[in-house]
Amino acid sequence: MPNLLQKTLTMLIGTEPLAKDLQVPKTQKPRKRPFKKLTERELIQLESDIGAQLFGEIPKGHRREFFNLDLSTWIWYDEWLDEKSHRQSMTIRYEVHENGILKVQQGARYNFIDGQELENFMAAIHLYYERVARELYRAEPQQQSRLQVHTV
Repeated sequence: MPNLLQKTLTMLIGTEPLAKDLQVPKTQKPRKRPFKKLTERELIQLESDIGAQLFGEIPKGHRREFFNLDLSTWIWYDEWLDEKSHRQSMTIRYEVHENGILKVQQGARYNFIDGQELENFMAAIHLYYERVARELYRAEPQQQSRLQVHTV
């Protein structure tokens, strides 16, 4: 009887493989979840996995995330082991304002991005929208992104 209950629970709530290393790509939708919709957090994680790949290969021992948190907030997160094998991390929040993109870093550093950094950021978010729409949601991206709507 415990086997039947366990199989039933597994079928209802699903199982996901555990990531054994930071380097394991996680861009696939969780499997074996026939009756459970993905939560907002799970969707953000899947979007983040796609976003992390936009900036080239992720070095061994690193973990990178890049995702759109809400209509006006983007998050860049990078985690790595330093030469003494201590875990280091960096988080940058990009806030979309009518007068520009505010870059918020650890240590109370705030500045509006411009020049090449702004161009790179805009290119990254357009590519993010295209890939997330196609790869995760199986939809063609719209011509005008949400960021353009909120910054024009």
